[in-house]
Amino acid sequence: MAGTEVTIWHNPRCSNSRAALQLLREHGIEPRVVDYLASPPDRATLLQVAADSGLGLRGLVRDKEAVFAELGLGAASDDALLDAMLAHPQLINRPVVISGRGVRLCRPPETVLELLP
Repeated sequence: MAGTEVTIWHNPRCSNSRAALQLLREHGIEPRVVDYLASPPDRATLLQVAADSGLGLRGLVRDKEAVFAELGLGAASDDALLDAMLAHPQLINRPVVISGRGVRLCRPPETVLELLP
């Protein structure tokens, strides 16, 4: 992947995120690591990633987070989900890997292999 930037939205406390990062590094890729909890994506980026991943916003939301239930997001519109994900980045599922070969939610972590040449 020389010349192609790879970015991972990473949470170091998440075993799936750590494993995806390790797989990238084992294949000679040093990605740009974004701690999305500390530096969450902006609205346009989150919408683009949701579209490019093919999952949509509902596919990228962590519905097991307590704040998901607290905010009553089960039947929320995409606009409400987007607002909640921006206000509470822990609602963004991880790890998300973005590369010139596509965008994947890497759960399980081996999904990252789909992005390798």
